[in-house]
Amino acid sequence: MIRQLDTRAWSERFRTARPFPSICIDDFLEPGVALELARSYPPSLSGVTRSWDAVNEKRKTQIENPELFPIPVRKLAEYCSSQQFRDMLSEVSGIPNLLWDPEFRGGGMHQTAAHGLLDVHVDFNRLEQNGWYRRVNLLLFLNEEWREEWGGRLELWDRKVRNCVQSFAPILNRCVIFETSEISFHGVTALTCPPEVVRRSFALYFYTKEAPAGASGEVHSTIFRARPNERLKRYVLMPAERFRRGVRGLRWSAGRLASRLLGRK
Repeated sequence: MIRQLDTRAWSERFRTARPFPSICIDDFLEPGVALELARSYPPSLSGVTRSWDAVNEKRKTQIENPELFPIPVRKLAEYCSSQQFRDMLSEVSGIPNLLWDPEFRGGGMHQTAAHGLLDVHVDFNRLEQNGWYRRVNLLLFLNEEWREEWGGRLELWDRKVRNCVQSFAPILNRCVIFETSEISFHGVTALTCPPEVVRRSFALYFYTKEAPAGASGEVHSTIFRARPNERLKRYVLMPAERFRRGVRGLRWSAGRLASRLLGRK
């Protein structure tokens, strides 16, 4: 499926990239394969596994269940989860023994509608089910047409979220791979595309059983940060969203406790 394979050159670019190890590869797949993938996405993701419309993540839908993938997407997922592909990715990233999550938690088919966004963040660092450590993100863009004025760029930020160091338009067959860590802050700028346009991508995440060097052992979910010019979001909207989620979590926990107590009676 991959159009060209130069792991030595890719590894050098990955290792020396700033603000953290990463690489952007254009024309990643054979052109016909990329086009088939893009056209296999339906106008809207029916049977979505998850959807978001919150302060930090707006108008985004996602299919994690591989049984719901169109056949071309399923073939890509199978290829990228193969031992051969993971060995190649280990060579590029310098991270041995990469594993993949067959349930695509957080990954799979992504689609964001007009006025959607994804704020700057670092990803969750462990899989709850087995404790694996998240190590590498692979994002493949599948937009047959994308104009610069439509936004939706993937941004890579420095560890203090003061400077955007790299920015990539989500054009067809562009693949961005980066090391997932406590400093791999990234986000997607707001979409200013027409209402009939959506931003499509396919996401794969890779893991190891072993902890990365310097890991604290702390388990966390996605951690969002406001950009330097987003003062309202930093001081008002994001704290309010965290409070709302905390209240919702307390209600959920209280409901579970009540169900258990009633069950015992």
